[in-house]
Amino acid sequence: MPQKTQDTPMMQQYQAIKDQYPDAFLFYRIGDFYELFNDDAIKGAQLLELTLTARNKSADDPIPMCGVPHHAAQSYVDILVDQGYKVAICEQTEDPKQAVGMVKREVIQLVTPGTTMDVRPGAAKANNYLTAVLPKAGQYGFAYADLSTGELKVTALAHRFAVQNELAALSTREIVVPDDLSDEDAQWLGQGRLLSPQPAVAATAEASYVSQDLKDPLQTAVVVMLMQYLLTTQKRRLAHIQKAISYQPSSFLEMDQDARTNLDILKNSRTGRKADTLLSILDQTKTAMGGRLLKQWLDRPLLDLQQIKARQDQVQDLLDHYFERSELQERLTKVYDLERLAGRVAYGNVNGRDLIQLQTSLDQVPAIQDIIAKLDDGAFAALQQQIDPVQDVANLIRRAIEPEAPISITEGGVILQGYDQQLDTYRDAMANSKQWIADLEAKEREATGIHNLRIRYNKVAGYYIEVTKGNLDKVPEGRYERKQTLTNAERFSTPELKEKETLILTAQESATALEYQLFQDIRQQVQQQITRLQKLAAVVAALDILQSFAVVAENNHYVRPVMHAGSHAVAIHGGRHPVVEHVLGTQQYIPNDVIMQDDTDMLLITGPNMSGKSTYMRQLALIVIMAQAGCFVPAESADLPVFDQIFTRIGAADNLAAGQSTFMVEMMEANAALAHATASSLILFDEIGRGTATYDGMALAQAIIEYLHDHVHAKTLFSTHYHELTSLEESLVKLRNVHVGAVEENGTLVFLHKMLPGPADKSYGIHVAKLAGLPADLLARADTILTTLEDNGAKKAPALQATPQVQEAQLSLFEEAPAAPKHDPLLAKVKRFDLMNATPMDAMNLLYDLQKQLKKK
Repeated sequence: MPQKTQDTPMMQQYQAIKDQYPDAFLFYRIGDFYELFNDDAIKGAQLLELTLTARNKSADDPIPMCGVPHHAAQSYVDILVDQGYKVAICEQTEDPKQAVGMVKREVIQLVTPGTTMDVRPGAAKANNYLTAVLPKAGQYGFAYADLSTGELKVTALAHRFAVQNELAALSTREIVVPDDLSDEDAQWLGQGRLLSPQPAVAATAEASYVSQDLKDPLQTAVVVMLMQYLLTTQKRRLAHIQKAISYQPSSFLEMDQDARTNLDILKNSRTGRKADTLLSILDQTKTAMGGRLLKQWLDRPLLDLQQIKARQDQVQDLLDHYFERSELQERLTKVYDLERLAGRVAYGNVNGRDLIQLQTSLDQVPAIQDIIAKLDDGAFAALQQQIDPVQDVANLIRRAIEPEAPISITEGGVILQGYDQQLDTYRDAMANSKQWIADLEAKEREATGIHNLRIRYNKVAGYYIEVTKGNLDKVPEGRYERKQTLTNAERFSTPELKEKETLILTAQESATALEYQLFQDIRQQVQQQITRLQKLAAVVAALDILQSFAVVAENNHYVRPVMHAGSHAVAIHGGRHPVVEHVLGTQQYIPNDVIMQDDTDMLLITGPNMSGKSTYMRQLALIVIMAQAGCFVPAESADLPVFDQIFTRIGAADNLAAGQSTFMVEMMEANAALAHATASSLILFDEIGRGTATYDGMALAQAIIEYLHDHVHAKTLFSTHYHELTSLEESLVKLRNVHVGAVEENGTLVFLHKMLPGPADKSYGIHVAKLAGLPADLLARADTILTTLEDNGAKKAPALQATPQVQEAQLSLFEEAPAAPKHDPLLAKVKRFDLMNATPMDAMNLLYDLQKQLKKK
């Protein structure tokens, strides 16, 4: 009985390996191809647009199969990983010529969304973070690492909101979790992300090393879990992973993901790209690691006043030294990605060209040191002391590696002449042999009279003498040994040529093998200095950001903000939105002041849509972020406190997948500020309450304003279309009305984009609708209705020609309520309600209860 396809030794081997990686595509090496079988082949063919075929098509049980060439496999792996899949790379681990039975194969690496080392064009300044989350006793151990750079950070978070915020900030695509994770945790952690279970294991040497400085057992445990996953998937030592650094989000200016999104700090909220973001304005970095660190500085601005001022001093110093700054920029442009080069060395996939890039980078460091020495010692003294030029590594590479080294490290040509005596001996033998071949060719031409006689070489035939068919009669009898017959020529050999061939090939094989061994030794020597290279990379990255801040400040006329402690006063004169200014141009942008002394906690902003209210609010937040990152700011002058948190409620959005309407999202975002903000926070609330009925929305907006004013005391910008709320200035001592100026010229609304004191005198909704291009007859009808409502106030307007139901629904909002009975229980309930100590949710619940009881009457 014939053996079934599934039972062949090869398929048995394949299935045994596949069973170890059930959640991954298995790329199984056969010759020059990686093959996929069974379900992997069916799904892979669809995702990778490959031709689906079958193994043993004529068998009773043909196996679905597809494959990709090994030299092009990386692009196919990238496609799968980008879509959130894992790929197990299975290689032959013994020489097929020496194998007995099936060639041994094993997985040499598991590539996952969080562990991919491939850096694509345009992604050099982006991190790829793998995150680990370990729930325990109501807390969450949280760690993240970038395998390509070796960065490793860890913290402990108290609630889901904080975990979700950190995950969103890191843009992580894969989370390592314990294998006993609850279904509830898996559901909210796995929204749009790959969850990779990791069994609990004892700490390995690598995990113990990176976690040795940690004090919190939960932080240690989550780092051990993350490291074990990395070691399991990468199957090699990871010497470049740095010691874990413990951090607390509260040690920096905190912004939740809503704030990051609304403010377009790193990604544009509409396009998801870098263009038209704060990052795009401030990024004049020259190195990849500088670009990555800049994102971290903007994502986590400082709270420490002395650290902020230290960065400002350095930016000022670079501003004052134009020529030194220009020279620094020139040097930085020649510095490659030291972090990722160090990672490639440790990872074992560095080549000769990578080492030349490393040497070129290190060659710039002495000049960078000289440049810094010319600057103010007070500002750069500490940074200069941190610079280790690592010249021993640069000198090693300079002596050892060929400047024009090939990409391959196994075929020779990588090691410089003069580095190793034995290698030079082999090379001399090969060079002399080549001359011997040339001399032999000349000698044979003269002896035979055949002027086109050639001595050539190929891997199959070795060295041979080639004579064309037309010249065969000139070859003396018995002079050569026939070796191969071609259509147009004969190939010959001689005992002397065979002997020389053996010497040449032996020398060549020996030289190639020795070169590879020498390269591995050099790589090992460089690997021992990885920690020094990573420290140098951190210093160079910081220098790069500081020069970038100086360039941006000079080009855009930014000023150094005055930072103060002990007061929450804000005084910005001529402030500008950095991104909008860049888009519009300096000449078109209208600057605005933001003045909030200690006697003002809130600005209540009114004015028409499209007039610039949101820009004004975002402008303040971006100036704060820039200032606390150490950057100069777009203003004529700025005097700022150090804020601890920024909260925003801007724009309309829903989360239908989570069962949350636009209004629910609005209330949840508002509640986050109300629950967590302090007197040192900054709050931006745009049009709170507009997602529900007019009275509900207005009541909630007023209750929120009063709660912020009386209980939170944070600096707050609150924009609204409820003009009735402007009367709160009379009762709330720390609230001030401001409005965006607008004038009517010949019936057309003109925005002044200038913030003025006091409330707006009217609403301009119909004017804005006109600018939007609504039909003229519709606008005329709206204007008639508006005039009627304004003229009649609480009375029903008989001129409105609408159905009674519509008319009542529209006008009931403007009717005077009938006098309530003296002992109305609903009125008594309202009187008992403690508004001053109520939360917005309390107010909403009261309104809901009143409405429900009124409907019963």
